Parts: sequence; structure tokens; C-alpha cells
Amino acid sequence: MNSSFRQRRLTAAAVTALAVALSATACSSDSGSSDTKSVGNGTYTIWDPYPQFAKSSDWAKLLDQCGAKAAVKIKRTAFDTSDLGSKTLLAAQQGNSPDVLIVDNPVVSTLAEAGVLTTTDENKLDTSKVDANLLAAGQSGGKTYGTPIGANTLALYYNKAVLKKAGVDIASVKDWKSLTAALAKVKAAGKKGITFSAIGTEEGSFQFLPWFWGAGAKLTALDSSQAVSALSLWKDWLKNGYAPNSVLNNTQTTSWQEFATGDYAFSENGTWQLANAKKAGFEYGVLPIPGATGGNASAPTGGEFVTVPVQKDTGRYTTSQKLETCLTSGDNLYNTDTTLSYVAPTSEVQDKQVAANAELKPWVDAVKAAKGRTSDDLGTRYPKISEQMWKAVQSALSGSKSPTDALSEAQSAAK
Repeated sequence: MNSSFRQRRLTAAAVTALAVALSATACSSDSGSSDTKSVGNGTYTIWDPYPQFAKSSDWAKLLDQCGAKAAVKIKRTAFDTSDLGSKTLLAAQQGNSPDVLIVDNPVVSTLAEAGVLTTTDENKLDTSKVDANLLAAGQSGGKTYGTPIGANTLALYYNKAVLKKAGVDIASVKDWKSLTAALAKVKAAGKKGITFSAIGTEEGSFQFLPWFWGAGAKLTALDSSQAVSALSLWKDWLKNGYAPNSVLNNTQTTSWQEFATGDYAFSENGTWQLANAKKAGFEYGVLPIPGATGGNASAPTGGEFVTVPVQKDTGRYTTSQKLETCLTSGDNLYNTDTTLSYVAPTSEVQDKQVAANAELKPWVDAVKAAKGRTSDDLGTRYPKISEQMWKAVQSALSGSKSPTDALSEAQSAAK
């Protein structure tokens, strides 16, 4: 392990891409100083994006437990997700990186390309049990830069009472044609069809991707016939009154608020709404988003990766690897993912989650079909592609351009 930060210069493209990638993240407060220079050899620094967890939380206690197991003390700093990437780049420029970094998965490849992270080969981390589709979000240039601590993704929540009134059997919804037929029945019964987020930010792209990928489209060809069919599906839903015009400005939160009124049959949303779903006051179910012709569409993965940043003192990697392994193994992984409302990244722990809570089964299925936004070795190209995607969605749904023209323009701009 002879790598050092001095051999891996930060690139301007990586810094710019990181800024775009973080543009749609949630806001929380910084819970500590980011200074790591004064930390001695017996103390290891961990940065995470969970400022909602105080020192007395199970998460903070787990960090301390893993530190004790590795015979070191832990200095933890929790950042806003939107701040963490930029703080990490700055620390790397100063030769002051944390020993362990837990970061949103789309940012991993950007930091890797910038020369900030070590590979799993360098830090001897075993990722053999991790589901390949989830691990792919942390891969770039044929190398792996960490391991997922858990994952969330998108699926369709449905209101059982609304579907019953409309005479829709949820078992019949298996592809786009049967889903659209269900929406037509719901509208005819006097209720509302489906709500989602098509806002002009990363959230809009995040919500469009299951339909884009479910049509068989690829992010390197935004103007393909498959991509056009996906955008046309959404446009037709608005045209026919199956989805509200408010989707153009909806965030995932405001979209959920529409569904929570009890008037909608379906809502595209994520595992993070499970607690709210239980408080909604009506019976609900969860259905993986169907592909165009059937099966489960690939939805984008959310969630964080545990990574080991490059250090001048490469002797620190051995202990960092012990900390990373502790955080992502066995019961620790199960307990952490329960706390974060995540699906575990390994089949072994997923089975344990479903055994404890059968309601997680459709989410496990959705995660198994999910895909990283930076997969296919897109790396720093993803933010630019995503920006053109959400602009195309906005143009088509607002009626300013046809789906074909909007995506053709997006492809030209993304090259």
C-alpha cells in the first residue's frame, strides 16, 4: 500500500461534479469540528452524514464499540450530507482526511476519481458477501472503493381502499399497460391515480430512473426509443389526468403529502416513508415498480458507503479496515440498517430483516433489482447526464417540447 494523496491530485472535473451531485440533498446541522490534524495514533476519525444521531444514540455507541474492539478511540464528526462531500475534498487537499468516511453512494466514484479514496484491495476489505448490484455504486475504473452500509430505493405505495373502490386487483398490476389500466379505473371511480416527483433537480431524475431503466434505456443514450417511451408514459399520465400537474414542482416529500391525503391510488416513494405510511390512517401496500413489459424495474439505490480515504501514513489502513469491517458485519449491520430504515446489502442480513418484519419483503425485492446511479462506470459523468435528464422531463411534462425533442436536446447537451 504505497499510495498517498500526493500521488492522486484532485481534478477540477471531480470538484465540479461533486457540487452538482450534492445539489438535492437534505439539510441537517454539523455536529462537530472537522479538524483531524491534532488526532494522535491512538484516535481514529470517522465522518458520517447522520447528524440526527446524538452521542447517546445507538449509532454513536456502535462507533465507540468498534473503536474499542480495534483498541483505539473514535473521534466522530457528523455533517450534513450536502456538506460532507465538499468537506472531504477540502480535507484531502490539506492532507487531513478522516480515517473512515461514510458518504452518499453517488459521491463515491467522484471522490475515487479525484484520488481521495483507497480501493478495497489496498485496504484489504472483504466485500464478497455484498450484492453485486449494490456494490457497483462504489466502483470506478474496475476498482471498488468501499462497501455499502445499507440501501434504500423506490417502489409504489398503494392505497388498498382506493383500489378496492375502483375494482382494481393489485395482483393484476404487472407492467406499464396494466398499471395504466388501473389508473384509468381509479379516475373513473372518482379518485386520483398516481403522484410522484418530477421536479427539476436530482430528485426528479431519481424518480424518473425506474421508468427509464424499466424501458430498457441507458444513461449513455438519453434519446433512445426506450427513453422516449418512458417519458411518454409520464406525459400521457398527466394528459389523461392520471397524475397531477403538481408533479412538476413536487419533491419526494410533497409528493408523499399528496398521497397521505388518502385520495391517490399510488405514490412513487421510498423506504424512508415507512414510518409515515404507518401513520397515514389507511391500509397500504408496497409494489416494486414494474418494468415496461413486466418484472421489477431497476430503481436507483440510495444509501451510503463506508470508505477509507487516502492517508499519508499508510500504516493507519489496518485499523481503519478493522473499523470498516466491524461497522458492516453481522448483527452490527442488521441493527444499523434497522435504525436507518435501510435494506441490508447482503442476502444473509436481508433474510434476517424479512424474518423480523414481513413488510420489508417488497423492499428487499426492489433493492435486489436496484441499480447505482453511477454504475456502468459513469463516475463524474453522471451529474451532467442527470441534469439534462431532469431538464428533459420538465420540458416534456410542461408541454414546451415533445418527449422526443426534449430527450434529443438532452443527449446533445450531455455529450
